Order: sequence, then C-alpha cells, then structure tokens
Amino acid sequence: MTAATQVLPGATLGVMGGGQLGRMFVHAAQAMGYATAVLEADASSPAGQASQHHVLAAYTDEQGLAQLAALSAAITTEFENVPAQALQTLAAQRFVAPAAAAVAVCQDRAAEKAHFQRCGVPCAPYAVIESAEQLAAVTDELLPGILKTARLGYDGKGQARVANRTELAAAWAAMKHAPCVLEQMLPLHREISVVLARGADGACVQLPVQQNLHRDGILAVTQVPAPEVPAALQQQAMECAQAVAASLDYVGVLCVEFFVLADGRLVANEMAPRPHNSGHYSIDACDLSQFELQVRTLCGLPLSTPRLHSPAVMLNLLGDLWFDAAGAQREPAWAEVLALPGVHLHLYGKAEPRRARKMGHLTVTAATADEARRVALQASAVLGLAPF
Repeated sequence: MTAATQVLPGATLGVMGGGQLGRMFVHAAQAMGYATAVLEADASSPAGQASQHHVLAAYTDEQGLAQLAALSAAITTEFENVPAQALQTLAAQRFVAPAAAAVAVCQDRAAEKAHFQRCGVPCAPYAVIESAEQLAAVTDELLPGILKTARLGYDGKGQARVANRTELAAAWAAMKHAPCVLEQMLPLHREISVVLARGADGACVQLPVQQNLHRDGILAVTQVPAPEVPAALQQQAMECAQAVAASLDYVGVLCVEFFVLADGRLVANEMAPRPHNSGHYSIDACDLSQFELQVRTLCGLPLSTPRLHSPAVMLNLLGDLWFDAAGAQREPAWAEVLALPGVHLHLYGKAEPRRARKMGHLTVTAATADEARRVALQASAVLGLAPF
C-alpha cells in the first residue's frame, strides 16, 4: 500500500528485524507516543526486549507476517537482508518504507553499482562475476582488487583481497562460485558517510557528513563534524546521496558510504536502506536522531533538518572488550568511562558477548570537536581501544 494519510501517535508501528537498529527505532517511536511490534525469530532479541509486541517468527513465515500486518499501521525494516519478498507481502496490506524494490537494490552489490552509475554517482571500476566466462573476461585494470559476494555481505564479511588472477580464481572458488563483484582496489584516503531521510512527498533532509574509521571491515570511530573533509567534498557527497535516494523514489532513512581517494576524488562504496552505525551519534548530538527521522518518514510526518548541537565522536563497542588478554570474560570498566565528561553509553541488551559482535556504542559530546576527540581518546585508553 502507498502512503495515504499520516500515522499519528497512538498507533502501532511494525519493524522487521530484532537487532540493535530495531531497538533504537522502538525507543524513538515509543518516545513519540507510538506502540511497536517487532517480527524476529530470536526470543531474546534487542528490539524484541523493548517492544510492546514481539512476533516470534522467521522473516518469511506467512503467519508471522500476517500477525505483524494485523498489529501495525505501517511497517519498516532494520536490516537490509530481510527478504524483499517479505516486504512485498506486507506492502499488499500496509504501508511499508523503505519499499521492497529499493531494499532489493541495496541487497545486491551488482544492482547497487549499476544504480550508482545510472544516477551519475561515481563508484570504483568493477566487474560482475557469475560464470567462468565472466571470470576469464576480467580486465587487467581491475587487479589488484577486492572480490565481494553480491549478496549477504556486511561488516567486512564475504570479501577477499586479490592481487592477481590466480588469487581471484581461488577466492571465487572459496566463495563457492557465488555471484560476486570484483572492484578495483583504489588508493583510499578517507571514509565518509551521508545519512538522509526522505519522505513520500519527496522532502529530503540529512545529518551532517560523518567521517569514519573502519578496523577489520567494521566501523570503529565516527567523528562529526568531519574534521578532514573539505566543505566542497561534503556538499558533493550530500548531492550524490540525494540523487541516489530520489532515483529510487526512496522513503525512509538511507545511508550512502563514500571513499575519498588520495587524489581527492569521491566514489560511492555502498548504501544501506536503514539507519546506520555511523549515524548513532545523532541520538546524543542532534536535535533529531536518525531513528526519529525513520519514524517520521514511516508515518508521513513533516521532516525538518537535524541540527548538530554538539560536536561528537562515536566509538563502537565490540564483544572483544568483554575479554581480557588471557581470554577470560570480564565486564569493561564502565564506571571509569562514565566518570569522563560528555560520555553517553548505549548497550544493546545482547546476552552473550562475542568477538567482533556489536554490543553497544559510546558517544562523546563536547562544546568543541577537539574536546570531544580528547575525551574519546581517554575513553579509548580506559577500554583498551586503539587510538585514532
């Protein structure tokens, strides 16, 4: 169903997926006066713990989908790998944002790259590899490169660096000859992202450009304002993100990640049809968080441009922090961290810490960017995180 009337507080909003993004959406919706319903098979999921209703079902379970539709006035997703067909099924009964067609593009790297090109948004040179013939046809210019599975890859998973054709063939075989995209390896200087919200009426607002640092393929640090990104490049990134969203006729919160190359050029890396890890700081540093924007786009409410009221640094908290050097489990030194000024701790309610698992995040806000960074470095030292 398409958006027709506003969904006002008091209604129930549905969300596909029970992870931390769903949990933060639930918190934002409840703060605005909505009830929530989460569909997720994990009985102890972060979003399910926080929601008034928890539909315990797989994403493709017909009865579960029917129950979610019956409970909800409108439905969103917190995870890009929710099957697009499930969103299509729900859309026959309720307004769903983002739409299944837009999510499907984001689920497939080949479709995503092609979409960037259609929008005139630069991306890394690439080739699609789905057959032995396409593997043989790869041009020398694409090597060395990064081979990525076309579907179901995130946080650095489903990727391999390849220096030559022998390594490329071996990596594709290791990925069981799944459809892949080979991207030319480019000289990267910086990583940035743009989080925007677009309504059904085409209105579009954005968070400030985020400067990001990844470690082992997982976001580690986000700084806002982006300290080392020229204003003209930030403007280009925002315009590119808007073009991507407009051409998808997108409704919801969308993140587009970019690489800044050594020569200063900007190329799009990938996009996520949902709030994004790099936008979590907005809960504490902006007057509108990315999750309230998600609620507003889903409900047809007016969008206003988020205002950054405090410079911020966000640190991702992975499960590694719960283990000492000998591998014994322990609790991080929260009291020492919370004694620092401007520190906001967010833990996601995950029962079991595991290495590389996102357990929470820490946002440091301050009157100046330098002060936020100084305190964030102190917090990093307390927790045993590498400096940045």
